[in-house]
Amino acid sequence: MTSTGGPTPAPEERLRALPAMHELLAHPAVRAWAQGEPPALVKRALDLELEEARRRIRSGEEADLSPEALAEHARGRFLALRRPALRPVINATGVILHTNLGRAPLSEAALAAVAEVARGYSNLEYDLAAGRRGSRHTLVSGLLRELTGAEDGFAVNNNAAAVLLALSALARGREVLVSRGELIEIGGSFRIPEVMEQSGARLVEVGTTNRTRLGDFLRATGPETAAYMKVHPSNYRVVGFTESVPLRQLVEAAHQRGLLALVDLGSGSLVDLGRIGLAREPTVQEAVAAGADLVTFSGDKLLGGPQAGILAGRREAVERCRRHPLARAVRVDKMTVAALEATLAAYRQPERVWRELPALRMLALDEGELRRRALRLAEALRARLGERRVRVVRGESRAGGGSLPEEPLPTWLVAIDVEEPAEAAARLRSGDPPVIVRLREGQLLVDPRTVREEEEATLLAALLGILAP
Repeated sequence: MTSTGGPTPAPEERLRALPAMHELLAHPAVRAWAQGEPPALVKRALDLELEEARRRIRSGEEADLSPEALAEHARGRFLALRRPALRPVINATGVILHTNLGRAPLSEAALAAVAEVARGYSNLEYDLAAGRRGSRHTLVSGLLRELTGAEDGFAVNNNAAAVLLALSALARGREVLVSRGELIEIGGSFRIPEVMEQSGARLVEVGTTNRTRLGDFLRATGPETAAYMKVHPSNYRVVGFTESVPLRQLVEAAHQRGLLALVDLGSGSLVDLGRIGLAREPTVQEAVAAGADLVTFSGDKLLGGPQAGILAGRREAVERCRRHPLARAVRVDKMTVAALEATLAAYRQPERVWRELPALRMLALDEGELRRRALRLAEALRARLGERRVRVVRGESRAGGGSLPEEPLPTWLVAIDVEEPAEAAARLRSGDPPVIVRLREGQLLVDPRTVREEEEATLLAALLGILAP
């Protein structure tokens, strides 16, 4: 229905003039795009469009509500409904381990391993040598022993689950001593005190926020104490007048008293980040070498693999966790095992990981390469948007995922002047694929560090699609 310049029909009359569902379904304009598509999804799209048409009529809006217009708009709704809920995006934020965007991208080897295992059957829980039931909890144990020096290890579905399982299996009903300065909260409201409460272990805080000494642990130790626990602060740093107990010293004190020494490393690096100029993160190998009974860490952060929580350490402690009933509730599936095994295998040749694991490759990118890529994108944008709207400026990327919180990564950004940056960013997010950028004072900021080179043409088209006149 369109305006003809005469008297505007009353809302009731306009509502009655809307075509019925069966009329729309039979209309050639709908049948042209709905042929062979799921009928329920087609009907849902038409329902939504009719609902929107009624809203417009009741609010007095002028709009083309002809069957042809309704059919075309419904087609757009249908395409949106048909899209998967989980979709690939282009991450142009410069945050490498972006929790909201899926953290570490997988390597080509990990992707190939997942595809190979997922397309058919596998020995996920079958011992090929013995010809009987096996355990998924042993499939990456050999690699973990080889790479970390631990006596044993296995994976669960994330690091929060690993910590929960460890405390449930090793300290339920007893006390675990933790420095007050290490009672962390990370993304998703994961708080060490609350996880400990759920495990059945009893938290005992020792020391102060900024200073904890070994004596604080010793004075708080009693007959109900099961373990000393050290937690990597992950997404914050306490600086200034500070003191903490070195891990080896804490381990020795725990073992002298017949207690366990537990370590939650969070990001769980297996390489020395100092070699690329970043602050040193404690590695899993160092924690194991210090004598920790159990070390827990993530698979999808600095390790560069799939979402997983890994437990590695002394055989007895690992086996108690493996046999605990909770281990079944937090177990990993075959695709995670495949991706994790392929990721760990890359660490057998240390030079490979910096080339093959995307997260580490992005961390190691030098400023010269980032500037070259930023200039290339800026030049293509200027050709359509004009010289004055696009600049290449210095900036900072972030590791993300609670890793290296005080470690900015120098980068080069493409800064684009936009009248309505929030609206432009929203339109980029609604594209196919969605593009996620940063905003700053009337500008869209694009960081090439987290954009794969094969994504650059798609990114350029998306930016020009909403910004070019």
